[in-house]
Amino acid sequence: MAYQVLARKYRPQRFADVAGQDHVTVTLMNALTQERIAHGYIFSGHRGIGKTTIARILAMALNCRNVIGSAQRPTAEPCEVCESCTEIRNGNAVDVIEIDAATNRGIDEIRELRDAARYRPARDKYKIYILDEAHQITDAAFNALLKTLEEPPDHMIFMMATTQPEDIPQTVRSRCQHFSFHAVKLVDILGELRGIADREGVDADEAALSLLAEAGDGSMRDALSIMDQAIASAPVQDGRPVLDASQIRELMGTVPNAVFEKILEAVDGNRSAEVITVANQLLDAGNSPAQLARQFVRYLRNCVIAKIAGIGSDGADANGVSGELLQISADEQRRAGRSAALFGEEELTRFLQVMLRTFDELGYRQEQRFHFELGLLKLVHLRRLLPVEEVLSQFPVGGNAGQPRVQSTSAQARVAAPSPVANRVMSAPAAPVSTKPAFSPFEIDKGRKRFEGGETEKPALAAAASVPAAPKPAEPAPAVVKPLEVAAVPVAAPAMKEVPLPVKEVAPSAVVEAMPEQPEVEAAPVDIAASAAVPERSSQEASELQRVATEALTSAKSQGSAADALADAEWTIEGSELRVQTELSKTMLPMVINAEAEKIVRAALREAGSGALKLVLLPGAAKVAAAKKPRAAKSGSAQAKAMEHPIVQQAQKLFDAEIRNVIDLREGD
Repeated sequence: MAYQVLARKYRPQRFADVAGQDHVTVTLMNALTQERIAHGYIFSGHRGIGKTTIARILAMALNCRNVIGSAQRPTAEPCEVCESCTEIRNGNAVDVIEIDAATNRGIDEIRELRDAARYRPARDKYKIYILDEAHQITDAAFNALLKTLEEPPDHMIFMMATTQPEDIPQTVRSRCQHFSFHAVKLVDILGELRGIADREGVDADEAALSLLAEAGDGSMRDALSIMDQAIASAPVQDGRPVLDASQIRELMGTVPNAVFEKILEAVDGNRSAEVITVANQLLDAGNSPAQLARQFVRYLRNCVIAKIAGIGSDGADANGVSGELLQISADEQRRAGRSAALFGEEELTRFLQVMLRTFDELGYRQEQRFHFELGLLKLVHLRRLLPVEEVLSQFPVGGNAGQPRVQSTSAQARVAAPSPVANRVMSAPAAPVSTKPAFSPFEIDKGRKRFEGGETEKPALAAAASVPAAPKPAEPAPAVVKPLEVAAVPVAAPAMKEVPLPVKEVAPSAVVEAMPEQPEVEAAPVDIAASAAVPERSSQEASELQRVATEALTSAKSQGSAADALADAEWTIEGSELRVQTELSKTMLPMVINAEAEKIVRAALREAGSGALKLVLLPGAAKVAAAKKPRAAKSGSAQAKAMEHPIVQQAQKLFDAEIRNVIDLREGD
């Protein structure tokens, strides 16, 4: 007889032999015992888990010649000895027809099936149709089968096996009994492989069998196919094939999970060079980046589950629900527990998300190696990020964040006592306080580079503060900053690495506490050289330019909307830029102030002697709550004449008056 693969040779022939589908086999055996036979069944689930096998066993049980309860057949299991059971097992039964629905999927084939269903079986009790991959049948063919499924002859039974039950119309599913099969558990696959290895005379250690069971990924047929291939490639000792884990791993083109454990240890130690070195060794050995990314995703998933389930580095708490969640061997559970102990649950989740995105990108990227290495480097960089909650917790809470705290009597001894921290804080009093909080993820690198240059700490200033017996409840005196010496300590020096805090002289009425770990009094740095070099433009000049541009647009044709928009805008001069903050949205700005309007405005600015300024139009309102300022009066208009009148100017000066309406009565005089 020709050689049969293990998946066909050891196909179950009884309900009890099917592994991992007890909820289906028990229900079907009870239905057989109670003679509650349905006319249609749908078996759905993962590939290679026994859908077609159970359909054949059910067909044998239905057409078995021996009655349930007899000596030859004490239970609902088929007897396996009668002529009907033998023919069905061999696949040559006349009344059991297996149809590949992927090939016979049209309406013509279903019409032929429906016509043949009217005839009674040739010999057995039932005429049974087994439709494999039933989701491939077209909608028209299913519609042609509806009437037969709803009111079939009493001698006809349909069994449909599919991996995609959602593709079967609901009208068909409602007329059949639907059984959803489960993925076979690791322990069940491992037990079957161990028994088959004994019967086949194969020497296999537990690690090799566990690797085969994990490679099956819940499919018994996949595990048996890989085992068949491994036996064929295994070395033979004393006439018996010997299966080894390393040999099976090389056959499948995978790498040991110890490599990924090493990568995560390097990520935990912030060692980017080691991560790239390990990746380079794996890729140079001929491993595919996509295959490595797939394995790494699976390993990270196991680490996340181990962290959630609380599995320790010694494999503790790996039983019960934890073992159900983590369908891997005991050694791999301990390995996943060791890697999970290095990180938090949020970090492992971010790692898994990054590697999933990397694996997805490898499917359509050209340079797969580069993207795989980039994904590994992202894992190292993710360790430097801080959670948003931790960042927000560094900011002061409440409305008195800018007020200095009054130091208590118990804390005065700590201020008076000299310490290295105080020496650094009180040195260089002229430098401004840094407004940026010191919780950057790269602060460690900055600190390392800062002190490697051999900088010496500046001498400390000793200061003693006296505390009065009963401080007055009056307003505390403002802090006095010592005079700034520009020649000795340049303010805007870019080479400054360390930003010290300023020294404050405290009035006798109150003692101000210096808190270097959370600065509360912030002072903006002042660039004296820049202030002296570039003089500030006056607002009157910006208003004059606004008036000139508005008048130019008003006098132009079809530019009234642009003139109104620029009149309502806020004009400021910053350096060499004339910034116009409009109230228009980003979409409406180029439509209202078009290219022609900009050309008119630039020409007007050149005539006013400000052509060197760069015109910058900004969308959005500058201040939402602020009221609109009055528009500049057009030269020669009645409003301009009124504003030039001395009485009106005096009224504006005395009463802060505003001119709203001007009535021109000159023609009536």
